[in-house]
Amino acid sequence: MEDPPIVKTFEIAGLPRDEVNRFVAGNHADPFRVLGPHRVGDDLEIRVFRPDARAIDIVLDREGEKPIAAERIQQDGFFCATVPGAPRDLPYHVRITSRNGSQQLTRDPYQYGPIMGEVDLHLFAEGQHWKIYDKFGAHLRTIGDAAGVYFAVWAPNAQRVSVVGDFNNWDGRVNPMRRLIGSGVWELFVPGIKQGAHYKFEIRSQTGAVLLKSDPFAFFNQPGKSTASLVYDLERYAWNDGEWMEARRKKNWPQSPISIYEVHLGSWRRKTEEGNRQLSYLELGEELLPYVLELGYTHIELLPVAEHPFEGSWGYQVTNYYAPTSRFGPPDDFRHFVDKCHQAGIGMILDWVPAHFPKDAHALAEFDGTDLYEHMDPRQGEQQDWGTLIFNFGRNEVRNFLIGNALFWFDKYHIDGLRVDAVASMLYLDYSRKPGQWIPNVYGGRENLDAIYFLKRFNEVCYDNFPGIVTIAEESTAWPGVSRPTYLGGLGFGFKWNMGWMHDFLQYMSIDPIYRRYHHGNITFSLLYAFQENFILVLSHDEVVYGKRSLLSKMPGDEWQKFANLRMFLAWMYGQPGKKLLFMGGEFGQRNEWNHDTSLDWQLVSLPRNDGLRRLVQHLNHVYKSEPALWQLDDTYEGFDWIDFHDADNSVVSFLRKSRDGDIVAFVVNATPVVRYNYRLGVPESGFYSELINTDAETYGGSNVGNFGGVQTEDVSWMGREHSILIHLPPLATVAFKLQR
Repeated sequence: MEDPPIVKTFEIAGLPRDEVNRFVAGNHADPFRVLGPHRVGDDLEIRVFRPDARAIDIVLDREGEKPIAAERIQQDGFFCATVPGAPRDLPYHVRITSRNGSQQLTRDPYQYGPIMGEVDLHLFAEGQHWKIYDKFGAHLRTIGDAAGVYFAVWAPNAQRVSVVGDFNNWDGRVNPMRRLIGSGVWELFVPGIKQGAHYKFEIRSQTGAVLLKSDPFAFFNQPGKSTASLVYDLERYAWNDGEWMEARRKKNWPQSPISIYEVHLGSWRRKTEEGNRQLSYLELGEELLPYVLELGYTHIELLPVAEHPFEGSWGYQVTNYYAPTSRFGPPDDFRHFVDKCHQAGIGMILDWVPAHFPKDAHALAEFDGTDLYEHMDPRQGEQQDWGTLIFNFGRNEVRNFLIGNALFWFDKYHIDGLRVDAVASMLYLDYSRKPGQWIPNVYGGRENLDAIYFLKRFNEVCYDNFPGIVTIAEESTAWPGVSRPTYLGGLGFGFKWNMGWMHDFLQYMSIDPIYRRYHHGNITFSLLYAFQENFILVLSHDEVVYGKRSLLSKMPGDEWQKFANLRMFLAWMYGQPGKKLLFMGGEFGQRNEWNHDTSLDWQLVSLPRNDGLRRLVQHLNHVYKSEPALWQLDDTYEGFDWIDFHDADNSVVSFLRKSRDGDIVAFVVNATPVVRYNYRLGVPESGFYSELINTDAETYGGSNVGNFGGVQTEDVSWMGREHSILIHLPPLATVAFKLQR
């Protein structure tokens, strides 16, 4: 077909020519003043801009009316039709005839009035709209008889915002959005768009720069260098985890067993025979979940799954906070994975990154041409260590964006907990900064008062809206009350990672056993503060990267001693007060440092010592969950008692774990390769103490020194106790005994 004739621009009735020119050039800030139906005298003028159209007809909904051909009054595709004597609210369709002759009948996006309510805008401006994800972003909606997508975005300093996508040839002039005065919010309902449509927001800044941004509230986004957002309906999935969700509401997690398997989904296991491809969410449900069940863990914790372009960030540089990464499948596939975990009795924890975000041009950085989500001053707004930007926690809308995101994961994905990354970097204004590189707070201090308020509010709102969930702080300083309620002056988290325990114990374990006697304080110090917080003992991914080597490689000695040390260490960890977390691969003795681009070395599991370590972890989880003494009083001294921590010469420590009902489990650790026969141990009560754990058992790869199933007490006072038992301590081993009643 021939191209339509070029038409000389002339003035439209009621609209100056310069306004048409500014609109066509993409410089007009108020598209509803230009497009759609407008009363001009006694008539109705309907204006449409479609550069891809050969012809435009206005089809009136009145029966018997003939379509009105719109006149092309500007060569770029500006059409205008006049309906004599028609009211402003005249119902009509627009029939678009494209250049190839195909036709589309649709409602006009510019015939609708404002959609977002004043209460929504008010709550968002206050920073307290907890269902903000139901309003912003892209939502499939039906308004009147028109099905389409409602778009809304916050860009208060933009000159113009348009939604662009594969439905308008990515032309920012076709679907410019309405600015809702006083709120900084832009909105538009576009009829005819369906699930799967690709889109972005084209933002013209006050300086005239044109930015192409992914939707901050997108539910689905392309991974990697392809950064378009996708329209996705989150209302279709039918959950089958009602029993889990109801039971979760009544859960007292500090007094429950929590054993967490930390996983990076992209490298847990790969299909090497298929080009080293990553597993999908559905495949992970079929392979990872049964493995976690077999090992006896209670929870899976995933390194961040929110969309991130750079694989090497492991997910910690998030560009789309509301979209699970599409590397492994669409959002409903991830929900299916979570659903299956819940049906199998496994909880799901996500790493969450509200501390900072990357500078990627398509994402949040300078979103509307100004420092919108971040601070303007780099002394407050830039995290120099990581090359990222820091959220402006003092801005209501930014806090709302983040707290709303936390609630979103609990609501739409039934997530059971959020582990908040890099809390220390949020709490301190001088975090990793030299003098002169940071700005003190209003009182002259180094505490980030806005971030503190944000963290407290985040915890209050999450626990208030979703009873039974957990929030976990990765916090490496001595900040007081991290896991204490806000009404007592705490930050309100449910748990805190015990980084001090991890540091002290890993340092101790790396020392040659000959010299451990001189470092005995490393293994006793953590009990001085063990009950000041609700702690999780962690051997996380951070300890097996950047040259730190794998857990097994950290252990001293020959291969036998390395495995014995690691078995001893893991059982010791299960005896210590606090919940447990182990990064994938640690359970079977991964030899190589973790590499996010490759699979774990699963071939090692076929080797006897590696398989023995895996079976020990399985046994530890079983014993841990079945013995209330190991978790019921984790948060109080009532659940722990030293037997003896003075035997530094032999590098032996012993302690008791107790339950509310009087169960007693005694742990003894021999941190040298010397067998200690007939080692006398003071115990609180007389009776038979069965051997519950022995990491030197032959089935785990040990030398099989043991106590023949248990020992009977003797009426010999020892270590300040009336009764004692005579036991054999295996080399580099942890043994545990339970009093039988």
